[in-house]
Amino acid sequence: MGDPDLDLRALRQEYAAAGLAEGDLAADPVTMFRRWFDEVQAAGLHEPNAMVVATVGADLAPSSRMVLLKGLDEDGFVFFTNTRSRKGEDLAGNPRCALLFPWHPLERQVRVDGVAAPLSAAAVADYFAVRPRGSQLGAWASRQSRVVAGREELAASYDEVEARYDGRDVPVPEEWGGYVVRPDAVEFWQGRPGRMHDRLVYRRAAAGWRTERLAP
Repeated sequence: MGDPDLDLRALRQEYAAAGLAEGDLAADPVTMFRRWFDEVQAAGLHEPNAMVVATVGADLAPSSRMVLLKGLDEDGFVFFTNTRSRKGEDLAGNPRCALLFPWHPLERQVRVDGVAAPLSAAAVADYFAVRPRGSQLGAWASRQSRVVAGREELAASYDEVEARYDGRDVPVPEEWGGYVVRPDAVEFWQGRPGRMHDRLVYRRAAAGWRTERLAP
């Protein structure tokens, strides 16, 4: 069964770097996330704000992709994208989504289940204004998730947009926007020996948060 030259059964690693006890938890998941994120940054991980965003389309087919976390506060986790991309269309029909931060070098993961809401036009414009100019032009040149004939088509589109806005500020494209994911549950996963991993999850309650430990 499968490729005999690709035997993945023996690929495993023992996790023993640290543990996570109930007493280690902050009062709320946003504070706890910031604590872990500071440790990830201090460890020098490449793009520590990279996260998987999983959505479900109208056909009930799941889809996931990597994006960058660009904001975090008491309202939730913020990212930006083309709203007419596959994820944008998925979220328009079903705003429930999941996020995953895979911090493997620290033997950690953070999982978020929540509901995405569009950001205001003002918030989108504020962030777009601080993006590198090349990224601003790329947002105009690429109709994300659409089929293109080849790289040459994308290059020609970029050149056209670059010429159009030569010497001028690049405005926000109509279909470019952002979302804040309001968490309903946030799980902090820490690898442990013998696959007895620590899994502590915050769940939104009527007043504040309650925490639970999950079996690994």
